[in-house]
Amino acid sequence: VQLQASGGGLVQAGGSLRLSCAASGRTFSSYGMGWFRQAPGKEREFVAGISWTGSTYYVDSVKGRFTISRDNAKNTVYLQMNSLKPDDTAVYFCAARGGGVVTRALSGYEYWGQGTQVTVSS
Repeated sequence: VQLQASGGGLVQAGGSLRLSCAASGRTFSSYGMGWFRQAPGKEREFVAGISWTGSTYYVDSVKGRFTISRDNAKNTVYLQMNSLKPDDTAVYFCAARGGGVVTRALSGYEYWGQGTQVTVSS
């Protein structure tokens, strides 16, 4: 599986962005998908995940602001980010894991995209 993330950019605090992650392969619908982020000087952290059944999971800091979704017909997972804060500034990565379920652990994902930069100005 190859993953291509896009949609990052520079936005003011309070603004919105939608990230996309396009996947290759015909088994996308069977994968659990996750979004992670890594800020400068910090470890990569789980942000949101969606299972093959559509169950969603979020880190507490983004609940109510971010929404993860998937379109299996387009082999794409999205991360809609609203009410952005400067603390959301990071490189965002999408990841895929077989088995269809979601884990918050980085080590649980076999495939990673290249990352897209999100910068939120105050």
